[in-house]
Amino acid sequence: MSKRLDDAYQWANSADGPVLVAVEGREEQGIAAESHSHARGQLFGSLNGVLSVDVEEGVWLVPSSHAVWLPPHEAHAGRSHGAFRGWSVYVAEPACADLPQRPCTIRTSGLLREAVLRACTWPIDASTPPLDAGRAHLAEVVLEEIRSSPPEPLGLPLPSDPRLQRIARALIEDPADERDLDQWADWGAVSARTLSRRFVSETGFNFSAWRQRARMMRSLEMLAAGAAVSAIALDLGYSTASAFIQVFRRTFGQTPTAYRARL
Repeated sequence: MSKRLDDAYQWANSADGPVLVAVEGREEQGIAAESHSHARGQLFGSLNGVLSVDVEEGVWLVPSSHAVWLPPHEAHAGRSHGAFRGWSVYVAEPACADLPQRPCTIRTSGLLREAVLRACTWPIDASTPPLDAGRAHLAEVVLEEIRSSPPEPLGLPLPSDPRLQRIARALIEDPADERDLDQWADWGAVSARTLSRRFVSETGFNFSAWRQRARMMRSLEMLAAGAAVSAIALDLGYSTASAFIQVFRRTFGQTPTAYRARL
C-alpha cells in the first residue's frame, strides 16, 4: 500500500481533524480490501482502471468515470483489476447528515475530480489543523457534488432471500458455471419456480439475464487486467470469441477491444 493511502487510514475512523481528508495513491499490483467499515463517510474512485465494490445491495463495477459514495459505518469490500491509481475522500460523520444515506455510485464531474485532486495535496499528518477559509470552501464544493449528483446504477443487484443470494454469489465467483435453473434450484434447496419468480422480484432481472450480466461484469474486470478477448470468452463459457463479442457489443454498445482502449 502506498504511503499516501496508508497515511489516510488514521482519519477513516477519527472524529477529530478536518471535515474532509483526501488522498491519492498508486499500486502497481492493484489493491484488495476485505469487508470493513469506517466511522467517516467515504467517496472513492480510480483515475484509471476498474474497481469492483461489494456492498449490501450488490456488487458494483466502477470505471474511472464514476465514484462510489459510502455513508458512515457502511460495510463494504473492494478490489482493483490491474494496476491501481486512485483517490479517496473521508468526510467527518456530522458533515454526512445531508449527504446520501445509502451507498451509491455517481459520475465524477470535472469539477469534482479537480476539487478532490487539489484536496489531495493538503497535509494529513497528526498535526493537521482545521481547514482555513479557502480549503473549507473547496471541501464544500466536494460535499455539494456528492449531495447533488444523481446516483447512476453500475451494479449487479443481489437477491435478499438467503438461498437465492447463495446461488448468486456462487455465480459471481464462477460466471462460467453452466448449470441450468433447475440444477441451481436443486443446489440451493429451493424450487425452480420460487427461484425464477423471486430472482425477478428481488433483482429486477430474470435468472438468465442476471447470469449474463454477471458474465459481462466479469469480462470488464478481465479486460482491465489485460486478458485477451479470446481467453475471456473461453473463461466465461462462451463457445467462440465472436459469440462473446456479440453479447458484449449488445450490452455496452461497443466491442471489448474498443472498451479496453477507453480504459
